[in-house]
This record gives sequence, structure tokens and C-alpha cells, in this order.
Amino acid sequence: MADSPVNDWIAAANDDPVLRSLRQCREQLWINPKRSAFERVKQQLPLSFSDIEDASARLERFAGYFSVAFPETAARDGIIESELVRVDKAAKLIAEFLHSDVPDNLLIKCDSHLPISGSIKARGGIYEVLLYAEQLALEHGLLQLGDDYSCFASEPFRQLFAQHSIAVGSTGNLGLSIGIISAKLGFKVTVHMSADAREWKKALLRSKGVNVVEHPSDYSVAVAQGRQEALNTPGCHFIDDEDSTSLFLGYSVAALRLKRQLAEQNIPVDAEHPLIVYLPCGVGGGPGGIAFGLKHVFGDAVHCFFAEPTHSPCMLLGMHSRLHNDISVQDIGLDNRTCADGLAVGRASAFVGQVMEPLLDGIYTLSDERMYALVTLLTDSEKLAVEPSATAGLPGFAWLMNSNQETLEVLGLASSLHNATHIAWATGGNMVPVDEMAKYYALGVEALKQFKF
Repeated sequence: MADSPVNDWIAAANDDPVLRSLRQCREQLWINPKRSAFERVKQQLPLSFSDIEDASARLERFAGYFSVAFPETAARDGIIESELVRVDKAAKLIAEFLHSDVPDNLLIKCDSHLPISGSIKARGGIYEVLLYAEQLALEHGLLQLGDDYSCFASEPFRQLFAQHSIAVGSTGNLGLSIGIISAKLGFKVTVHMSADAREWKKALLRSKGVNVVEHPSDYSVAVAQGRQEALNTPGCHFIDDEDSTSLFLGYSVAALRLKRQLAEQNIPVDAEHPLIVYLPCGVGGGPGGIAFGLKHVFGDAVHCFFAEPTHSPCMLLGMHSRLHNDISVQDIGLDNRTCADGLAVGRASAFVGQVMEPLLDGIYTLSDERMYALVTLLTDSEKLAVEPSATAGLPGFAWLMNSNQETLEVLGLASSLHNATHIAWATGGNMVPVDEMAKYYALGVEALKQFKF
């Protein structure tokens, strides 16, 4: 085998316990050795708080359009947002399942129930399409920034957008959000989907008039094919989940919304009352953007952890090796096959991994069986149905509560963990068909038997 940075690193790290656990598909918690105080690094970051505010303002401008085009958003005056729900029953049941103390404050951010596309991708995915649509409308003289954006639902706008196309590569949920909003605006849209994407997601997109191209390989191939098609198609905008600052900023707006929700619930966030957020991670754009926003809003009072399947730990591998997207999970012998289709990514975003180097506290992994079991436990305790990938944030509190004092001191949580507010970010599930959700639940029942719970 020829020498390469990947082979060199693997050879040097063969006795590395992190790599060994990754190869054996063992659940583990990895603490980021490059995390730093936020004030020390924020000026070196490629994007700023003003960029987050600009993205937030753009979404507010489009509120009038959403109220007209998607009546389900009218209750929030056209703002696409999810509930922040306290889950005391789930906290007890999941703590018992994970052999942990019960956290005093466990909440779920229900992006699983966001309107329009029922997943976290309704943030970044929809935002980038809106940004592109706004730019086109301004360039063609159909729009001025002070206008009522409900005009985007009118025929002149649809006629303009029909002359342009949008392409994206996706494992499923990003494709849903891009496809639904693009088709509604009038764009020609193609979604390149990997082999692990759910059939119901492909069928739903086709029912909306979206061109779905299926690839027999994984997510990275779908993205590469989508990118190539866009390059070969005049007037085609490619939404690049691996390297898009627009997607990233769309996700980051969630931090501003969360700040208001926490204040409404009288939940303090400061050094003595830390906020700890657990985010399911695929290629990294969604969790990275949200974590980026949270650090700008709360500074070092917030601690962010990513959660990945044991068979697809691309961000952990990329950050631990510091090779980022130069290394894939297949390079260390993993198959990148998981029930968490939205997290079935073999190679992480280099952009996100590098931005997160000083900001992220850590990453943990969990098995498919664990995710299925958590689907069942969450349904039984809170009547909240989510897809398997959306449960990945739920075990986070247990990893910390079961950590030794040294680990907690490294994280700055040794004296304050008992006062923490834990938020598991639920990323998808509201659009899953009833029969499909029933299958997830049944698999969770079987998994719980395996765990002897």
C-alpha cells in the first residue's frame, strides 16, 4: 500500500485506544484536546456574530412568504421554529437504561417536528434556497429589500425561478427540505440520494415534482455526482452540504431562538448553571452551525457535544486524526452502515471540523441497537416519536454523569454539572410514515431485550 497521510497516521496510531475503539465499533466518549476559551479564539473564526444576525434577519424577511405558502407556519407568523420541551419522565427512564443518575434538567429541542420538512434540515437547507432566491429576485428587479416577501408566492417569481435549477446530494432529510422549498418556489430541483436513503423520502420528493437520482453508493458519491451535474448545467445552484457557509449560518440562527426559549422558561445559563447540548452529527453542517451559534450567544457557559453512530463516526475520526475530510471511516475498516440514515456519512466536512476544533467539547458514539432502544423509551415515556438518528443526543448526559472527576475538570464542569441544563437536539421524525415508525418501535423493543432492560 502506497504511503499517504492516512496510512501514515493509521500506522502511527495503531496502539491509539480511540482508534482501536472506533475500529471495534465500541461506544466511547472523546474529549476534544484542542478546545479553547471562546474569547481567545472568536476573532480567528471565519464567520462572526454579525453573520448570524444577518441570516436571522433574512429568515424574518421571508416570514410573510411562509405564512402564505405554508399555512402550517402561520401560527408562528411564518417563523420556522420548534418547541423546547422538558422531559422528566424520559430522563428517569433513560437514566435507568444507561445506569446513570437522573439529570435534574433534561430538555429536548424538537427539530424533529419543524414545519415544512420535519427535521433540522428545515433550518440550513431552506435558508440557503431562500438566500439564492432573494439574490435572483434582486438581480432581476423583482424585489427591493423593504418589500413584503409574500410576493415570492406570486407568478412572476415562479416564472423567474423556473429558469433556474438547484441540485443537492443527500442521505434524505436535507434532500427533503431542499426539494420541498425549491419546488414550491418554482425551481427545477434535483436531489441525488445515496443508497441508504429511505424509500418513503424518495417517494415524497417525487410527489412534490422533484427529480430524484438514486446512487448505489454512499453519501459522498451522491454529493460528488450532484456537484458535477451542477457544474455541467448552466443556471444551476449546487447546495454543498460538505462546504457551505450559507447552510452553516442557517443552522446557527437556532442559537438566537433557543436563547429566547430558555429565557421564557426562566432557565439560567452562566458559569454556575452551564448549558450542555448534544447534537447528532452526520457530515457536520447542522450540528456545527448550531454549536457555532451557541458559542457566540453563550460563550463558555455552553458545552457542545456531537453524537455519531459507531459505524459512521466520521467527525470523531476526522478531528481526532486532524486529517478531517482526508480520511474516511472506510479507511479504518468500517462499513458506514447504520439505521441512522441521516448520519450515514463516511467523510466529515473539513470546513466544519476545522471551525469546531477550538469550540467543540467532545464527541461520543452509540450503536444502532442503542438508538432503536431510545426510540422506544422516548415513545413510551413522552409519547414523542422520532427517527433513530434523532435519539443520538439522548445518552449525552449519562456520559458526563458517569465520567470521572479528571474528565469533568478538563471540561470545566467538575463543580457545576449538578446545576446543568441538558438539551438533546432531536433532528428528525415528524414526516416518517406511521408504519415505518412502528417498525422502529418494534426494533427498539427487541433491542431493549438485548440490553436486558
